Amino acid sequence: MSFRTKFALVVLSASLALYTFVGSWIGTRAQQPANDPSAQLRIFENVLQHIQNDYVDEPNMEKVRAGALRGLAYGLDPYSTYLTPDQVRDYRAGNNSNQVGIGAELSQVQSYLYVIAPVKGSPADQSGVRAGDIIEYIDSKATRDISLYDAKQLLNGAAGSEVKLRILRANTRPFTVSVKRGAFRAPASESRMEAGRVGVLRINSLADGEANDARTRLQDLVRQGAQKVVVDLRGVAGGSIDEGVAVANLFIGDGTLAQTIGREGQVKKTFAATQQKMIFNGPLVALIDTGTAGAAEVVASAILERKRGDVVGEKSFGAGAEQQLFTLRDGDGLLLTTVKWASSNGVAFLGEDRAHSGVQPSVEVKRPELADAIDPDDLTGNDDDAAARNKQQTERREVAPDANTPRPPQEDIQLKKALELLRDRQATGQRTS
Repeated sequence: MSFRTKFALVVLSASLALYTFVGSWIGTRAQQPANDPSAQLRIFENVLQHIQNDYVDEPNMEKVRAGALRGLAYGLDPYSTYLTPDQVRDYRAGNNSNQVGIGAELSQVQSYLYVIAPVKGSPADQSGVRAGDIIEYIDSKATRDISLYDAKQLLNGAAGSEVKLRILRANTRPFTVSVKRGAFRAPASESRMEAGRVGVLRINSLADGEANDARTRLQDLVRQGAQKVVVDLRGVAGGSIDEGVAVANLFIGDGTLAQTIGREGQVKKTFAATQQKMIFNGPLVALIDTGTAGAAEVVASAILERKRGDVVGEKSFGAGAEQQLFTLRDGDGLLLTTVKWASSNGVAFLGEDRAHSGVQPSVEVKRPELADAIDPDDLTGNDDDAAARNKQQTERREVAPDANTPRPPQEDIQLKKALELLRDRQATGQRTS
């Protein structure tokens, strides 16, 4: 055995020892031996022996090590990942990078790159990318071969450059769309009055600073005589937990609004309402859909759990987590989820699977146009899934739906239901600050 191989084996053994730590720290306690790190480590050692002794060529153990670490992180959640030394440097550079993206909140479901929601007004939105789309290819790279972090890196680039996305969408042949990368900012919150003195507050983003704008819009509605309010959180994904708490505080003046939780459900931080920051205490309904995630789920869950009002629509996506970078000896690293965002009752939005993620509305109303949307839960990660769902005449040229062609107007049955719920409710005294 060469010195290089011996050295690589030492390095790999160290990485496998790290797995023991990762398994005990990240995994939940379960009955032995299924979740016993020691039992799993013995399996890895056995595989390693076969690679070393039986593989047809002398293995490149550095590649084996990197592949093993990728696999370990892949088995946790979409946001935990293995980073190469170059990626570690890029991650630390953060906002100092000159690259920009396309403006879409993404996740990974059954190995598929999944669009939770495009940011309103972003390049992705303007190019016709929709919530629920599955991005099969980024340029010529299959997204199912890479991590979510790698996919996001491929989407980023110089401002003005283009990236081609091959998209799978229900009832449509797979198509390719070009998206021009660029800086963008989501539109400010919107507000309007409906009949019956109902104010509608449309949130477009919960990025840093957006809660102040929502506060201003809500104050305007109250000044216009709004006695009941609909807060529209549909398609709002990502953002800051602080911004979500601030918006929830506009309607709830006391008690816990959200939490962050760590290992074994330990509460890391509690976010409490401040009475002075509450603006409106009249009848309230929130709207959510499958594109609602992260900070917007803070608002929806607070309204539900504090019995502040109904939440109408579809189950939200389920997101909201914080990662910590652990660097390794060779300069590479593991980006691991160490904190999850949770409701006031401590229920994490990001669950162990899709069935246990998200916020369930108190009044479910599904939009007809989404009835045939591709459900990632039905995808198994096999190569034939996408082809079977989009089996068409492949010799026909792929044509992307024209993003500039307005969609036929659809009745907003979710908003209609919210207005119906508010119609018969007695308005109470509301306050402004």
